[in-house]
Amino acid sequence: MNRLSQSNAPIYEALLEYRQKRIVPFDVPGHKQGRGNPELTDFLGRQCLSVDVNSMKPLDNLCHPVGVIRDAAGLAAGAFCASHAFFMVNGTSSAVQAMVMSTLKEGEKIILPRNVHKSVIGALILSGAHPVYVNPGLDKRLGIPLGMSAADVQKAIGENPDAKAVFLNNPTYYGICSDIQKITKLAHEAGMLVLADEAHGTHFYFGENMPLAAMRAGCDMASVSMHKTGGSLTQSSLLLLGPNVNPDHVRQTINLTQTTSGSYLLMASLDISRRSLALRGKEIFARVSSLAEYARGEINRIGGYYAFSKELVNGDNIFDFDATKLSVHTLDLGLAGIEVYDILRDDYGIQIEFGDIGNFLAIISVGDRALEIERLVSSLSEIRRLQSKDPTGMFDHEYIPPRVELPPKQAFYAAQRSVPIGESENKICGEFVMAYPPGIPILAPGERITGEILRYIAYAKEKGCFLTGTEDLKIENIKVLEA
Repeated sequence: MNRLSQSNAPIYEALLEYRQKRIVPFDVPGHKQGRGNPELTDFLGRQCLSVDVNSMKPLDNLCHPVGVIRDAAGLAAGAFCASHAFFMVNGTSSAVQAMVMSTLKEGEKIILPRNVHKSVIGALILSGAHPVYVNPGLDKRLGIPLGMSAADVQKAIGENPDAKAVFLNNPTYYGICSDIQKITKLAHEAGMLVLADEAHGTHFYFGENMPLAAMRAGCDMASVSMHKTGGSLTQSSLLLLGPNVNPDHVRQTINLTQTTSGSYLLMASLDISRRSLALRGKEIFARVSSLAEYARGEINRIGGYYAFSKELVNGDNIFDFDATKLSVHTLDLGLAGIEVYDILRDDYGIQIEFGDIGNFLAIISVGDRALEIERLVSSLSEIRRLQSKDPTGMFDHEYIPPRVELPPKQAFYAAQRSVPIGESENKICGEFVMAYPPGIPILAPGERITGEILRYIAYAKEKGCFLTGTEDLKIENIKVLEA
């Protein structure tokens, strides 16, 4: 590692050398550098298929890295201010699971907000850990969940001194950040670890005037979706560790669920993207910030929309805001966010990240140009002119505080039966219900199904939200616990 710098990309360089040697493959994958699947090779390209390879000595092994993967992970750790980094090829969901499962045992408590990704609740099911939820609060105008107040976290720590960890979003899907440094200090003073979901925070490590990144705040672990804003291929991610975490134990935990056939396409994309960000990240994200700020100003000038930003910051449960996020409130137009999402895609050929009941999110990244921003703005202007309507009677909030009756694992494995969703009120839910994206559960196993939640689900279906999580793909029936 001493001879390497951030200008190196060890996995990428090793793959180039492998290709130049014209190795004859008598191993997997069976397409044999693309020759066995010409249709796939025509679609993806011969260069891509020629390096879709299996683990071998010169290319190292993801589950037991001692060569180029170890070197590449070391460079990633340096670039992200971490003590150790892992390349993750099962997505950030697997990184989240590894954080929770390497930290908590059956029955142990973790303090967290309820507006977490499904993968967090899934990790509680796998580990048997018990959640202690902190209400993230609600912005009354926007109807969105916020961050965790440091005072609320301190109260939860005081009431649950036996908790092992605090988990937080940095940022939320909408761009809202908690006071990560203060929360980390409170948790560490209580002997608890701090785990951060930074799926949408890659750029915090490289851009200027960004919210504080988890590793710089002293967090113990952070999961980072490099593919979201860092430029790597979909499903590639990083798991970052601080100095107080045993990387060997974490690696063993990762290996419980991560594939033994790690994709070198995904790993190479992480390696190359890390190099790009380390060398040019400040310039890259300055441009991203400029594009997002321009888009926000133009959208707010249209009228009816509200593209929100740092003016929301209150020093508490909105401690900071990620201004690269183009989050836009739509209810004043009489349109749900998901309706604007659908109109943009179906009528204007524009695909945005997600739409929910009251807002939509457009991801701005290094791949965007001013031309695409202008097209989005002009389309939104036309939608306002042609399709806005009376907002009376619209559902005005995304977050409904849960009524947790049982730990997720106990509920998930309990005896269950399927009932029509309209007849499930007051029963205990045995599965997930969520809109995807963003993948934040409306209901999770072990939570009481209330009339308010059922009205929200019906409204979300009516407006066109893509609901997932239940065994019934039509979301007409739901599994509940046997009485």
